[in-house]
Amino acid sequence: MKIYTRKGDKGETGLIGGKRVLKSALRVEAYGEIDELNAVLGWIRAKLTDETIRADLLQIQRDLFAVGAQLADPSGHVEEKAEKTGISEGRVRELEGIIDRYDAVLSPLRAFILPGGSECGALLHLTRTVCRRAERRMVALSQDVPLSPVLIAYINRLSDLLFTLARAANREAGIEEIPW
Repeated sequence: MKIYTRKGDKGETGLIGGKRVLKSALRVEAYGEIDELNAVLGWIRAKLTDETIRADLLQIQRDLFAVGAQLADPSGHVEEKAEKTGISEGRVRELEGIIDRYDAVLSPLRAFILPGGSECGALLHLTRTVCRRAERRMVALSQDVPLSPVLIAYINRLSDLLFTLARAANREAGIEEIPW
């Protein structure tokens, strides 16, 4: 299989099931944002040395492929065809458990904090903003087409986790947070 097909040369792309749409379609923008989020997470995984966080982020990258697959499926049935494309409420609770695990060792927030800190902390803050953008695109898409509410909940919780991981990375690096 060649990497190029020439099918997109006129500004269209194929969705799961074969339907062709403009590359500027909101659905394509939504899963494109998820793809960007996944790529930035890969960058962070390359920088991290903590194997626990690396393993958590690897699973999240797999989850994001599942989210992208669901967003690229106008029929809404891709989850029925391949188990790995599903995101469950249990998975959202798992993200909450990871947040709670890190929150337990972080100082309580008393003010907004400026994004930044260590290289990994700053990258995690950047990734959080990419995640929020993806969430906004998904919410916009959900106004036109039915989306599983768990997808939006997952992405919302993921942005909370990324914020918490940024704080944890800065704590690990010995860098104090700067309040706003």
